[in-house]
Amino acid sequence: MSKAAIKTPAIHRLYQAILLAMLGLWLAPSLAAIPITATRIWPAQDYTRLTLESKQPIHHHMFSVENPDRLVIDLDDVALDDTLRSLTTKIDSHDPYIQSIRIGHYKPGIVRLVLDLKGQVKPQLFDLDPVGEYGYRLVLDVYPVVPADPLMTLLGHEKPIPASAPAAEPSPDKSADNAASNASAQKTPPEPQSRTLIIAIDAGHGGEDPGARGSRGSHEKDITLAIARRLCALVDDTPNMHGLLIRDGDYFIPLGGRVAKARQAKADLFVSIHADAFIRPDAHGSSVFALSEHGATSSAARWLAKKENEADLIGGVNIAVKDPYLARTLLDLSQTATITDSLRLAKQVLGELNDINDLHSGHVDQAGFAVLKSPDIPSILVETAFISNPSEEVRLNDRNYQTKLASAILDGIKRYLAQNPALSKRNIAQMP
Repeated sequence: MSKAAIKTPAIHRLYQAILLAMLGLWLAPSLAAIPITATRIWPAQDYTRLTLESKQPIHHHMFSVENPDRLVIDLDDVALDDTLRSLTTKIDSHDPYIQSIRIGHYKPGIVRLVLDLKGQVKPQLFDLDPVGEYGYRLVLDVYPVVPADPLMTLLGHEKPIPASAPAAEPSPDKSADNAASNASAQKTPPEPQSRTLIIAIDAGHGGEDPGARGSRGSHEKDITLAIARRLCALVDDTPNMHGLLIRDGDYFIPLGGRVAKARQAKADLFVSIHADAFIRPDAHGSSVFALSEHGATSSAARWLAKKENEADLIGGVNIAVKDPYLARTLLDLSQTATITDSLRLAKQVLGELNDINDLHSGHVDQAGFAVLKSPDIPSILVETAFISNPSEEVRLNDRNYQTKLASAILDGIKRYLAQNPALSKRNIAQMP
């Protein structure tokens, strides 16, 4: 046998080993590919959010392309399965920023997402660690280059201002006792207004943050938006008032962003709507809260404020982008005057809610709610009822009851304004 014949099997074995090694390198990423467990898209005028959820963190890289405008996101070692492919079917034709999404293998071990845009945008791509019911999340927020100005939007729908504002009217179902105790308020009309008052109405939670859940499957974010919309409609029907919906759809807004939006619109009052849950299903009744500078007034208020302040963790905030507004607010001058006005407003609203529901607490409570930290806008948080209480959950989903809640809140606002005319409001300098 020749030497060449002896070497041939050895060479073949070497070639086979090299081929197997190369095949192993090719297949390794797919064998270890990270599956996407859920995809979600939340389109809104404020911004559009895209979320990829997984059980492991995802390494990624993003860049933009012009003519036409596109965003490109490369995902390392991700499985291109039906869950990820389904993202292409979730783009709403009314999305303000994203036209379509294309997904495919770019090269071994890399899945590429191409977002065809409707114009230039300011994107933010960031990671979120597991929290609550969520695993790891890769979040893309697509913002407009020039954010909408809420004040200019309101000015575009300005209403004519009558010569004077009417006196606050009591609700039709007021009791005789309440009517007597508030007689002086009814007889004292508000001062003539030189401008339309802006009432900022904040529907709690939204988007990635569903809020509390009821036993029948209700989500707090849906109920709060329904009540907020009804309240806004009632406010808009009131002379000398405009309603500003902080959130007008199913999307998430950080707590500091809610305050900032109200201040940008130069709102006169801020009302945050909630429908919370408690560990006991028999907890019931309405509550109204104001900000506290010196700790919570009760353990329940402290617990609730902690729970509500965790909304940013659930909803998902890009911690790499610092919030200069919030930092300045925390360093602002004393909020004592604003908190005093907030307590007066809260007291009036609580009294009106007492006519349509039991009160969980007979007085206004205070705690460190982040969403109430405006230095110059009287702000309250209304817990309309407990979504964790089966009977209250049913009523919270009833349209007529939602309207009653909205009417009660508006009546409280009117009574506050009747006793505290807006023109006597302290003239606090607006921060840019």
